[in-house]
Order: sequence, then structure tokens, then C-alpha cells
Amino acid sequence: MRRTPMSTTTYKVTGMTCGHCESAVKSEISALDGVTAVEAAAATGLVTVTAAATPDDEAIRAAVDEAGYELVGRV
Repeated sequence: MRRTPMSTTTYKVTGMTCGHCESAVKSEISALDGVTAVEAAAATGLVTVTAAATPDDEAIRAAVDEAGYELVGRV
């Protein structure tokens, strides 16, 4: 059985203040092709994305923007 390598990337996002914010960001990023998991923490502003390949930063930025928040960049 062959395993597909996974990529985990952490981003800093501003504007998240609660569980609803976390959920909105997770929902938008999870909809992107290749994304297998998303963890968001409003307390730290960190969003960790696990995907089949290295995520496209511009696609992540657009998803975060669609959720109503701002992507600062990779951590």
C-alpha cells in the first residue's frame, strides 16, 4: 500500500475572535482542492492546513478573505 505524502502548513490570520470565526475560516479553507484537514485557533490566530500537496498561498488567502478575515502569511 502506497501512502500519499501530506503537507502541513501554518498561517497567521487576523480578526478571528471566537469559535464562529474559527468555523468560518475552517469551512472556506476545507473547500479547497487537496485540503484534508484544517485547524483554526482564534486565541493565537493560527490556522494549520493539511493537504495532499503544499497549499497555494493565494488560494488560502482568497478563502480566508471570503470568510471575512485577513491572512498575514506563513508562520
